[in-house]
Amino acid sequence: MNKNEISEIKKQFTPDRCTIEHICTCYVGSEKEKKFVSKDSFLSLPEEEMHKYLAFFKKVLTGTIGKNVLNLEFPMEEEMTGGKQEFLLKLRDSELSDEDLLDKFYDKIIDYYENSEKYCILLIYASYDVPGKASDELDMDDASDFVYNYLLCCICPVELSKGALGYDTDKNRIGELAREWVVQDPDKGFLFPGFTDRQSDIHEMLYYTKKAEELQPEFIDGVFGSVPPLSAGGQKDSFQTIIAETMGETGDLEMMKNIQENIAEIVTENKENPEPLSVGAQEVRTILQRSGVPEENFEDFDVKFEENAGDDASFMMSNIQEKKFTVKTPEIEIHVKPDYLDRIEARVVDGRDCIVISVDDHVQVNGVDVRTIARKGEI
Repeated sequence: MNKNEISEIKKQFTPDRCTIEHICTCYVGSEKEKKFVSKDSFLSLPEEEMHKYLAFFKKVLTGTIGKNVLNLEFPMEEEMTGGKQEFLLKLRDSELSDEDLLDKFYDKIIDYYENSEKYCILLIYASYDVPGKASDELDMDDASDFVYNYLLCCICPVELSKGALGYDTDKNRIGELAREWVVQDPDKGFLFPGFTDRQSDIHEMLYYTKKAEELQPEFIDGVFGSVPPLSAGGQKDSFQTIIAETMGETGDLEMMKNIQENIAEIVTENKENPEPLSVGAQEVRTILQRSGVPEENFEDFDVKFEENAGDDASFMMSNIQEKKFTVKTPEIEIHVKPDYLDRIEARVVDGRDCIVISVDDHVQVNGVDVRTIARKGEI
């Protein structure tokens, strides 16, 4: 799914557009016991409750693709009889009316979700009557010929509210307010099936994690059977390792500047593309070649790539593009905005290797405007 497709589903989570039919809830205790389960018609809920639930569901569709929001594919074996994709299809097609399927679903979550505290599993079934699109991309509500039936789940930690002082109406005094167990924003969630090209895609799903570095690979494998991807930080580390191993001793400041500039150029060229931008082994090879890495350094590049990233892996550009160019020694650290890389260069000065930064008349040191060099004859 791309950002436009995610946004289209997210827009349905408002009271006037809501197409949610059923909501199921399972409250899990700290000992992994099911405290209670319930099922309700969503539109029958009190308005204030409905607003709070809709805010949770929006969160599951919020974030950067490749970091907080990940497209996952089902392996072929999980699409066979008895596979995890087939289980989710049965759950969806039951419209959450099969209590046995629901109970098994809750058990799967409880078995694999890593949380030692209380949490709440929220699961909804919704039917979105997808409007057609006119030539000007405006919705044609009376031209729909497809209904997108889907499940959305979010797992919300339940935490004890902070202690506070307040007015006690019974005792007519200021005192400590009672602490309550409060449902927090979702920590994990998913949308199934995917919504690709504005159609249902049963071969994919969307996975959400509040913290990009806490994907919980065992949860992804255990519940969905999908191969857990590298986290955003893991992708960045692997990409940097591939660069370092490929450049070897030939690596220098100019090559690193070129790599940064070539990545920025690719991102700029694809800025208007709603599809998540990613690069595989061949694209990374091309970036390094264009950046001046000698051709002889690529003899075992494919092996290095697979060892560090995995077979058929790719990197999201949003995860490997640096927001700043950092030059670091044991004693000094310099940060340069990507647009000003031409101001930094390596030189030999008085026989010493130096990093030289060209500056204009406006220089600050510890917040104070200073001259960079005292002119000859000036005091």
